[in-house]
Amino acid sequence: MPWPAWAVWGEEGNMIVFIQNDPEVPAGAYADWLIEEGIVFRIVRPYLNEEIPLPEKTTASIVLGGSMGANETEKYPSLLTVRDFIRHAVTLERPYLGICLGGQLLADVCGAPVRSCSYGERGINPINLTGEGISDPLFDGVPEQFISFQWHNDSFDIPSGGQRLAFSATCPNQALRYGKNAYGLQFHPEVNENIVANWCTAEAIGSLAAEQIKSQFKIKEEAYRKYSRQILSNFLRIAGIF
Repeated sequence: MPWPAWAVWGEEGNMIVFIQNDPEVPAGAYADWLIEEGIVFRIVRPYLNEEIPLPEKTTASIVLGGSMGANETEKYPSLLTVRDFIRHAVTLERPYLGICLGGQLLADVCGAPVRSCSYGERGINPINLTGEGISDPLFDGVPEQFISFQWHNDSFDIPSGGQRLAFSATCPNQALRYGKNAYGLQFHPEVNENIVANWCTAEAIGSLAAEQIKSQFKIKEEAYRKYSRQILSNFLRIAGIF
């Protein structure tokens, strides 16, 4: 499939790359907002053997989630390539944002455990910033308590030398920073109504629970989108794009 017109390489290093690990976990609203801003990006799908660019050829990277676990590299060998990319990006201090699985892979690469079937969450939930999170540029303009969308079974620990930036009542580690500008999120700031509906259909959570999650998302979508877009804007500033 050819890339859309906006998904072309700019000058060397002048590119945001999304790494999509699962066909059911796309860039969603984050891709839409970048298009609105006229920001060049590319979506790479290593599970289809698409080649991930070298981190030094990019401005920043956003690694998306997936239904697989961070440690399931035998079943999903493309995760090995993604892990190598993350390790290289962290070493080069290229701005990195990992969402859900992408955050777990960051923690894993940096030496922290990723725990299977621990602190799982579904739906819109409050998230609290730590003291470090309040002062971190990724959360500039985001209130100390905000809402975001959760859809995970596993969770990450904070690697040695990393900073815990956020937590929730259910999950103690919702956001981390490692080094200068590598970030991992456990929550999903990129989803839209269609993605939420697809996930509710794909997973056997029961029709009542699914309807509650979809209804809750629709009711709280405006606030969710506000904070999600603020986080993306902050990440673009960290990357020197805004």
